[in-house]
Amino acid sequence: MTEEFSKTQAETYMQQWYNADDPVRHEMEALADGLGFPIIGPLAGRHLYQLALTINARRVFELGSGFGYSALWFARAVGATGQVHCTELSAANIRRAKDFLSRAGLWERITYHQAEATAALQRTGGQWDILYNDIDKDGYPATIELAEKYLRPGGLFITDNIFWHGRPFTGDTSPATQGVVEFTRRLFDHPGFVTTILPVRDGLTVALKK
Repeated sequence: MTEEFSKTQAETYMQQWYNADDPVRHEMEALADGLGFPIIGPLAGRHLYQLALTINARRVFELGSGFGYSALWFARAVGATGQVHCTELSAANIRRAKDFLSRAGLWERITYHQAEATAALQRTGGQWDILYNDIDKDGYPATIELAEKYLRPGGLFITDNIFWHGRPFTGDTSPATQGVVEFTRRLFDHPGFVTTILPVRDGLTVALKK
């Protein structure tokens, strides 16, 4: 028996268990595939759903939302009285999100801010159970202090693309890659968080606020 297997093999194996009948979700995945639009996909999405359920999250703020794929998972987890705030600059993506999430029966739980993500968070204020981070990668380091400020104790700061398609492993010096590397270093060093990396799809950091 071999002791090594590829990431692709592992994800293919997991996919069969994660591929439940979910017409709206599958439509969103097909649109993302057709447009070449990055989404977290069902493997990471299920982690978001489970993590939100684990801490009984009712208030989620997304820094970067696109047409609502990650919001679909969070909105199901927070329940009928929960709130998911989304941020997106594209009016077309917000219209797509309204269509998808309305047909999923979730739109009443959603608030979209057509604004830059971190500015929208600071303008909205309040305390949140989960902050989900998927903005431009060179902006990642600046989100850490915002997370500490706006998360409740015991809340989760979840960030996508920590593997950044393998670029951090190659010594790439682009601003985006350096943003991801610096963010990861600072988050692991931050005394206010306990951080792990989930090695699913393109990597998720999950940081628990102390």
